[in-house]
Amino acid sequence: MSPGNRRTWALIFLLIISNFYIETSASKLDPFAAKKKRMSEKVRKMFYHAYDNYMMYAFPHDELKPLTKSFTDSLSELGNLKLEHLPQGYNGSALSLIESLSSLAILGNHTEFEKAVLWLSENLSFDVDARINLFECNIRVLGGLVSAHILATDSTNRLTKGTYKNQLLVLAKELGQRFLPAFDTPTGLPYAWINLKYGVMENETTETSTSGCGSLILEMGALSHLTGDPRFESAALRALHKLWSMRSSLNLLGTTLDVETGEWIEHSSGIGAGVDSFYEYLLKAHLLFGRDELWRMFQSAYLAVQKYFRHGPWYHEADMRTGRATYWQLTSLQAFWPGLQVLVGDVPAANSSHREFFYVWQKFGVLPERYLLDRQMLHPTEKYYPLRPELAESTFYLYQATKDPWYLEVGESIVDSLNLHTRVEGGFASIRDVTTMELEDHQHSFFLAETCKYLYLLFDDSFLVNKNYIFTTEGHPLPILSSWHERLPEAYLPSNWTSVKSEEQPKRASAMSLRICPASTLNYRNSRPPLESVCHIPDARSDHRCLSDEDCGVDSTTCRRRSCSMAGYCGLWLSI
Repeated sequence: MSPGNRRTWALIFLLIISNFYIETSASKLDPFAAKKKRMSEKVRKMFYHAYDNYMMYAFPHDELKPLTKSFTDSLSELGNLKLEHLPQGYNGSALSLIESLSSLAILGNHTEFEKAVLWLSENLSFDVDARINLFECNIRVLGGLVSAHILATDSTNRLTKGTYKNQLLVLAKELGQRFLPAFDTPTGLPYAWINLKYGVMENETTETSTSGCGSLILEMGALSHLTGDPRFESAALRALHKLWSMRSSLNLLGTTLDVETGEWIEHSSGIGAGVDSFYEYLLKAHLLFGRDELWRMFQSAYLAVQKYFRHGPWYHEADMRTGRATYWQLTSLQAFWPGLQVLVGDVPAANSSHREFFYVWQKFGVLPERYLLDRQMLHPTEKYYPLRPELAESTFYLYQATKDPWYLEVGESIVDSLNLHTRVEGGFASIRDVTTMELEDHQHSFFLAETCKYLYLLFDDSFLVNKNYIFTTEGHPLPILSSWHERLPEAYLPSNWTSVKSEEQPKRASAMSLRICPASTLNYRNSRPPLESVCHIPDARSDHRCLSDEDCGVDSTTCRRRSCSMAGYCGLWLSI
């Protein structure tokens, strides 16, 4: 063998040994490193299978129809169950591309991110005669643009090569300005629908949902902080405060209401469709902007949910006026709740509910839209699964909080199910009926924005290291920046639980900021009461006397429900 060949083989041998050493060292630090790498690559391929097919067959229209390899201009259809007042000349707004921007950043695809930003900068226009749902357009389009702008201007990401001149922020501000006429109501609660070109249409419906007017603060607040224009945040906050003032004496809210009269239309409520993101945005807006009143609102609302909706690991619906159960059903949107519970420190409760959702997933292969808890059967008409991300989202949060490898197994099961049941040649298709796995010709934009993103971050969270991000309800990351809000002493996030700290002010504490359950015995200045977990629900009477279990609350130390003893006292009694 010649000296040159020997040197070549020696170099190859050294590379093999060094790679082996690196992988061995990594496996010692994280015994699941190899599995995470394999699964993250699997999810990466899923995302690009969905994204590439969208770009090939649907772009610049809104969403992909993967079975027929065609497109749908669906922005005006989102939330429009009866498909009323659909525009005639609307040709799409590249919705799925906008939704993909933050996912491309997390995957580290700088080239494709920059191409997408440049295309949107030159081609996207909101001067279109299209009636859109304010909530859906806010979380998908405005949220996608604001988040991508922040990522594009973050020097640590280096997603653009000096070609970016705040074009996405200009587009976001234009869209935000088109939202503002929706808030011109006697109550300050916004109309659910607005025409991007002409504003609120004549004889527009005055009915909206709690989510629709209570889940705007993250995107519109961020837009105000980025542009210096306070109108967006002010409008969203006014609506949020008005909504909170309409709560019942039990601190419960209904599902639908009238924006002109401020009267409730549907009094039954829960943590699912129509209400879900209201709770989510109260907490996350407090984390992002540091508004203490939002934390107080969230805590009151959270305790009411635990008291009136919770039944063991499940959550049913109840009448906001009486607290009496109305519908005993699981909806797939409820699966976000364990992830929210992680953020407030109630990890045991989050784990308990998450396992029940995963049980239903395993039972059907995916999570059906509605499942009747009292009958242990599917809802007769809502048997579909539209590629929703909520279970993957909560799995990601719980793994970040616990590092329990069981959640990696859950994630792998979700990935395998999606590839088995929903992957087709032209992308990923929704499921029309989970009992037959009949497919529907629709790949929702949130599959790119959320489902793939949370699954990828479950197995590869390198994007989050040493950073603090809040994820919007559509999965778009917004960073906690101390200049955006009154400085929080500690604001923990699932990004390896990193924190933002202020040394300039006296240190305050809350169950959220300390992410604890049980109660703390910290000494407070000014004789403040001891800290208690958010899961704490006090007993009905201060002397802890009771007639039944209904008079007992949830223990602040263990987060377990207390029960009434034979002697008539609430406590954590052992059953023999």
